[in-house]
Amino acid sequence: MLKKVYDFFIMTDVEDGSFSPTTAGNIALLAVIILLFVAILSISGGKRKLKAKHLAFSAVAMTLAVITSIFTVYELPFGGSITMFRMFFICFIGYLYGTKVGIITGAAYGILDFILKPYAITLIQPLLDYPVAFGLLGLSGIFSKSKYGIIKGYLLGVAGRFVCHVITGIVYFSEYAGGRNVVVYSLSYNASYIVPEAVLTVLVLLIPAVRQALDTVKKMALEN
Repeated sequence: MLKKVYDFFIMTDVEDGSFSPTTAGNIALLAVIILLFVAILSISGGKRKLKAKHLAFSAVAMTLAVITSIFTVYELPFGGSITMFRMFFICFIGYLYGTKVGIITGAAYGILDFILKPYAITLIQPLLDYPVAFGLLGLSGIFSKSKYGIIKGYLLGVAGRFVCHVITGIVYFSEYAGGRNVVVYSLSYNASYIVPEAVLTVLVLLIPAVRQALDTVKKMALEN
């Protein structure tokens, strides 16, 4: 019985043992995304107009993250890619609306990213590499009221995602280390695509005009 349920939602590749969601599995994952957006609505304070803004801005951020994930600067052979500010769009939601909304939006995006480019070798690995890793980008909300909060929050969120991928690299992808120290391999591999994007994003955020524009957007997002 459990195997039938498993096969209904998950399709296994017999050659390499990886799996991906079936059509029913994708529908179930989309349902989870909807539930996460309902969660955003339920934890959002203020008037109905502000709650609608939470959803609208979160949806736009996810859309921009998807678009920028398609147009990658460089894609690594075993997963991971340098994109044009994909992580920033999720971190920005945390900066706008706080850690809870940021984490939920990041988790929803992570599930969507898995639907678009599924790859999994165990049940736990995709959980860590997608909703958990991208959800941690929402930690940016910790610095939402701090000076240079968008930069500090972005770096914290990216660090959270980085740690998550390093853990999965050590636990689930050690075979690709090729005899090297698996911890060093995972650290260097994940840093090779996360650090360049983070550095480029921070350089852009250091431009005063960019920060002023983002502050203007934040005022709009928080207006009742």
